[in-house]
Amino acid sequence: MASTGYEAARRLEGGEHKGGRMSKEAQQGHGHTHGRTAHNMSSSSLRKKSDLSLVSKVRCRFLRALLANLQEIFLGTKLFVLFPAVPLAVAASYFNFGRAWLFALSLLGLAPLAERVSFLTEQIAYYTGPTVGGLLNATCGNATELIIALFALREGKIEVVKCSLVGSVLSNLLLVLGTSLFFGGLANLHKEQFYDRKQADVNTGLLLLGALCHILLLMFGYAMNSGEHAAVDTVRRLALSRACSVVMLLAYVAYLFFQLKTHRQLFESKEQGDEDHDDGVSEDEPVIGFPCAVAWLVGMTTVIAALSEYVVGTIEAASDSWGISVSFISIILLPIVGNAAEHAGAIIFAFKNKLDITLGVSLGSATQISMFVVPLSVLVAWIMGIEMDLDLKLLETGSLIMAILVIAFTLQDGTAHYLKGLVPLLCYIAIAACFYVYRSPNQTNKGAVITAA
Repeated sequence: MASTGYEAARRLEGGEHKGGRMSKEAQQGHGHTHGRTAHNMSSSSLRKKSDLSLVSKVRCRFLRALLANLQEIFLGTKLFVLFPAVPLAVAASYFNFGRAWLFALSLLGLAPLAERVSFLTEQIAYYTGPTVGGLLNATCGNATELIIALFALREGKIEVVKCSLVGSVLSNLLLVLGTSLFFGGLANLHKEQFYDRKQADVNTGLLLLGALCHILLLMFGYAMNSGEHAAVDTVRRLALSRACSVVMLLAYVAYLFFQLKTHRQLFESKEQGDEDHDDGVSEDEPVIGFPCAVAWLVGMTTVIAALSEYVVGTIEAASDSWGISVSFISIILLPIVGNAAEHAGAIIFAFKNKLDITLGVSLGSATQISMFVVPLSVLVAWIMGIEMDLDLKLLETGSLIMAILVIAFTLQDGTAHYLKGLVPLLCYIAIAACFYVYRSPNQTNKGAVITAA
């Protein structure tokens, strides 16, 4: 049964959702998943029930519906305290504040926006049905990373693209999953937690396929590193990267078909019937009309694009101001802050002994980045005339491979406890320390020039 606040929101918007009717498929699936993914379930743990008692006193129907929408969008999340970072970032850009401040404010502003995008795609899924809704969620699940990658490509910052995407995979596999298993184990001390291995097997298999493509590019570079015909080697490396990218995208399409059609039951949490009621917030019915949800989604995506442009344009300035490398910011800071809402939700569900949702968030997001965003970035760069390949360099590739292997071994028996979470978490800390002290040759030369000057 829907909560009082959500029922009020429906009434304030016109009773029967005059903004748009639910599709037949959505009505048949009503009370089930509505195309919800683990990303949506994770983000729902950060939502809070809206109190529309004051809004309901407004007499003008249009104004009442508008205020209800605004309250659901901006106050319906526990991350609403971070929304002021968005106008502050715009002001910092307009008044030419310190570029490091602009970077920090933009990064903070991305956190609540990413959570709201997940909320809005879920609202749209109520009207489009579970299949279309699932595709929309799969596309928008990592919209922040994709938008940042596209802006970095436009600026020609290929290393930022590669590092930020590798960092997202490492963060989801080691930090998010490790922290979730660790604190979930502490919350269930002296006991083991259980989860369905089938979902983990599917995702780790796809992650290993993506890792193979990166290893091929790395080994190909060493095999062809004879010092002769460098231009020819570059052409061949790009051709191999683009071919592997097509293979990865085909695998991702097959994964979506597998997840949304033939084996949907593997990706549906057994606790799905009660996870929405743990915090008093029900998701049985939409709270925003279809046209409003689409309009808000477009608006939120536009704001994310603006903040992403600020982040990409000021990352070097932040690196110089803070005295840390661009690699560390791209691999460690960007993924942690940009996906804070999703990560926090995964940990909360681990506390509640719902590891299937936690695995769906961490492994699903890592798979989406590795098998969709990375190859798509390579192909988009090809269209833009930019020479981007899948070669992540030795340190990044080694970190990625070891992270996947650690998680594959951790999840092999379907049980979890705090020690299984501590090991990936410590692996992430070690990798973070490595990139903190690491300086690429370009950055080292830049520092030497500045020192000499």
